[in-house]
Amino acid sequence: MAKQNNMKTQTAQDVVYDESKIKTLSSLEHIRLRTGMYIGRLGDGSNSDDGIYVLLKEIIDNGIDEFIMGNGKIIEIELEDGTTRVRDYGRGIPLGKLVECVSVINTGAKYNDDVFQFSVGLNGVGTKAVNALSSHFKVVSTREGEYASAVFRRGELLSSKKGKSGEKNGTFVEFTPDVEIFGKYEFNLEFIEKRIRNYAYLNAGLTLIFNGKLYASEHGLFDLLTEEIGEQNLYPIGYYKAEHLEFAFTHTNNYSEEYFSFVNGQFTSDGGTHLSSFKEGFLKGVQTFFKKDYKSEDTREGVIAAVAIKLKNPVFESQTKNKLGNSDIRATVVQEVKCAVEDWLHKNVESAKLLEQKIIANERIRTELNAVKKEAREAAKKISLKIPKLKDCKYHFEDGLLGENSMIFLTEGDSAAGSMVSSRDVMTQAIFSLRGKPENMFGKKKAAIYKNEELYNLMMALGIENDMVNLRYAKIVIATDADFDGFHIRNLLLTFFLTYFEELVTSGRIFILETPLFRVRTKKNTRYCYTARERDDAVRSLGSQSEITRFKGLGEISPQEFGQFIGKDIRLASVTVNALKSVPQVLNFYMGKNTPERRDYIMDNLVDDV
Repeated sequence: MAKQNNMKTQTAQDVVYDESKIKTLSSLEHIRLRTGMYIGRLGDGSNSDDGIYVLLKEIIDNGIDEFIMGNGKIIEIELEDGTTRVRDYGRGIPLGKLVECVSVINTGAKYNDDVFQFSVGLNGVGTKAVNALSSHFKVVSTREGEYASAVFRRGELLSSKKGKSGEKNGTFVEFTPDVEIFGKYEFNLEFIEKRIRNYAYLNAGLTLIFNGKLYASEHGLFDLLTEEIGEQNLYPIGYYKAEHLEFAFTHTNNYSEEYFSFVNGQFTSDGGTHLSSFKEGFLKGVQTFFKKDYKSEDTREGVIAAVAIKLKNPVFESQTKNKLGNSDIRATVVQEVKCAVEDWLHKNVESAKLLEQKIIANERIRTELNAVKKEAREAAKKISLKIPKLKDCKYHFEDGLLGENSMIFLTEGDSAAGSMVSSRDVMTQAIFSLRGKPENMFGKKKAAIYKNEELYNLMMALGIENDMVNLRYAKIVIATDADFDGFHIRNLLLTFFLTYFEELVTSGRIFILETPLFRVRTKKNTRYCYTARERDDAVRSLGSQSEITRFKGLGEISPQEFGQFIGKDIRLASVTVNALKSVPQVLNFYMGKNTPERRDYIMDNLVDDV
């Protein structure tokens, strides 16, 4: 053993570290090698934050920037067979700089405030990243009867030309995300449509055409809230729009708060200083108008609002721009929101009364909850100093970069949890084991959580008792068996989250773990299949003598096998909500007391695909 260690040491010492080991990558090479630095996660298109949607966003953003500057009122978008085409009618990229603008980092007009005052893409990287990460990239710019075009492959220029054109001014971009980078991917049209709707709401007067369907808005964020909540609002939507700030708000009977926040047209899923400043200004406006020191939690519970701000120099926490970091805007935004809310309340007396009734009701509920909370905490202390059924991890969401990949698996019984405990990453993966089917919480008051030991412990494990600020895990993963009982438990958990903690779902924190249904193997090869079709393909490939195993429960998968399904190749399906107004109807149908209707629906739509 000593001799082996010595040999390893000598080998390491023999490695020469000199000038020959220093590498200089071109900008495009760096983008392809360190893709995550530029577009965040890669993914396969199953999550709305996956890289292929970031590529599309970067191209559409350029057309939005042109519209903001008063050039071009139409953006056409087409998606066919994985290839996207975007045509705007702005000024068009200067013909002599076309190639540089789409392939050379830090080249562009967005550094010039005279040309672009409120651009999202200030770093000159967006379009270049799309170019570098596409197996096919074509750009055509038309200006005053002339055009220039260029075709690239993985960032390398293949051809370019110039000539006369009868087309209107503007820019056309066509690209196909590279399978070498993204693997096998598929665009989800619902994700794209939702993003395009947001573009329309944020840019009143702009028309976007996606695969022939028109998206436009006359009243901006007012239209966004109207579309999201339908008739759930307790009072008419409040609306304010100025040159740099726009917001809309109302309250519903929901327990959670819901916010849609944007900076220069970019959806900031993690909020930032503009959103926190809005919340502070809203509270101060309410307190000033009613001349009462209402608490923040009572004022904000049940609120739904949309906030958009335009900044010349936005500072985001990453290239994907999910959270704004400009601290210098706080005082200005707080004051503007305070005055606008106070003014709106003065002008809308009946709505002001309804708002105060909501705040008073929230106060009463909070007081009742405090008594129940005290009893629940005393009961919890008697059980254990630790949360039962929780196998925690070391790093949590609040630990910054170390906790970005933290997740908690909600499993069905100790059997499934056993396989996970043995194969999980103890640094970032926690496990909460359910005893069985949790209580159906549809239609029950929040106090019911404190009377249910298991759901109370789950709430405390997640750190969400009072708000989402103390959320302990970046991802909450429902990991139940792929059978009817497992699906029922999944629905019960989703009902719990949508009833009391809707923001977890709308902010993209809830996921479903996908695990294989079948294992097909021979003496030399093993394939894990997630569908019956994959199983049949595997049998055809490996031969009819293959051994086929049907996994009825997660506990049937050995710890040795399970590790790969929750490791780097983990498959997670995100739980999303298309519109908040649909949530009550869906929950009522599937989890309410309309048993005959639900039974008939199940019988009419039951499919056996395995």
